[in-house]
Amino acid sequence: MDCVVTGGNVKVLAKAIHSLSRIGDDLYVEPEEDGLALRSVNSARSAYACFLFAPLFFSRYTIPAGHTFRCKMPIKSVQAVFRSLASLEKTVEKCHIELDDQKNRLTFTLHCKHGLLKTHNLSFQDSESLQAVFDRDSCANVFKAQPRLLVDTVVHFPSSLEEVTVSVSDERMWVRNHVDDEAEQSKAMLTELCLASDEFDHFAVQVHNSVTFCLKELRGLLVFAESTGLPISMYFDEPGSPVVLSVTDSVLEGNFVLATLSDDEPNHRKNNSKRAQSLPPPPPDDFMNDDIDSYLIAMDTSIAPGPSSKGPPTPPLPKQPAAANHRTRTHSEEEEKEGDQTANSGRPPDKKFCSLFFGSMIPPSSQMSTQPMKSQNVLASDSEDDT
Repeated sequence: MDCVVTGGNVKVLAKAIHSLSRIGDDLYVEPEEDGLALRSVNSARSAYACFLFAPLFFSRYTIPAGHTFRCKMPIKSVQAVFRSLASLEKTVEKCHIELDDQKNRLTFTLHCKHGLLKTHNLSFQDSESLQAVFDRDSCANVFKAQPRLLVDTVVHFPSSLEEVTVSVSDERMWVRNHVDDEAEQSKAMLTELCLASDEFDHFAVQVHNSVTFCLKELRGLLVFAESTGLPISMYFDEPGSPVVLSVTDSVLEGNFVLATLSDDEPNHRKNNSKRAQSLPPPPPDDFMNDDIDSYLIAMDTSIAPGPSSKGPPTPPLPKQPAAANHRTRTHSEEEEKEGDQTANSGRPPDKKFCSLFFGSMIPPSSQMSTQPMKSQNVLASDSEDDT
């Protein structure tokens, strides 16, 4: 491979490499008959970018016939070749890229003014062809805008923002920061911008939907598009399908393919409904359904004999008027002043609090019928201590 880039195209090549550095850590170089392809992909395989420079982009472009060459190298080492973008156009006259088969090095030689040469010998690794499968022409929504419009839009979002959401209608496009459902909404800052269709060079919407993708890769393409003045085209279909950002010229083409978040909210709702149906029903709370009078009767019948029961076996009501009056008074107090009983720490909680805290430990109604006196004895002993 032997190619030479001259004039202002050196800066365009450098901008493309810096834009690819926003995607991944490795630069994939693949000379083809259609031109020189520079590609990159992130570690999660959720973002892919490719720049294809046509042979007309170079003043000289030659590749050996019948010989395929593919390699990858750390993209930071290539960035070091084009470190100062501001001085490239002023000082560099041409850039010579060639493959040294004997040393297995890819050589970048910068021919600067006053006969100064800067040579960078970069090591590389053999790699397979890196391709992303996408069909932007089949997308339902297609937009085309000048880079300045999108640059002025994303400037309102902080640099730490990771994802943005784009929503479209027939005449509008909304761009807002993406906030996770798990985040606290009261502390989240929401930023949304509305763009009218007449601000775009092309605005075609067939499906009204929203897509969420990473903002970092979009910023990388905007840097390149703004420096070259090329319009940006956006293609997307539905949530979960990739969004494609493209810049096209007669001598180059750039495509950024970004993954989007899938719209799984209906699945979440369906799973939640299934989970709610699969949960076993809570045990029946017999304390809430029974009448309090039945508990008072059970308490009366289960009280242990006290000192007043040592008298002769006579009818209980005439011989124990005090105990009966006391139970009657306790009955009226529980009906009229339930809240006062819970305030006293020395007394047990009332019926409602018992059912709330211990309702999960109560056996089912089928078992309650076989063990009616066990729970009643416990409640009766506690109530007897209070009396």
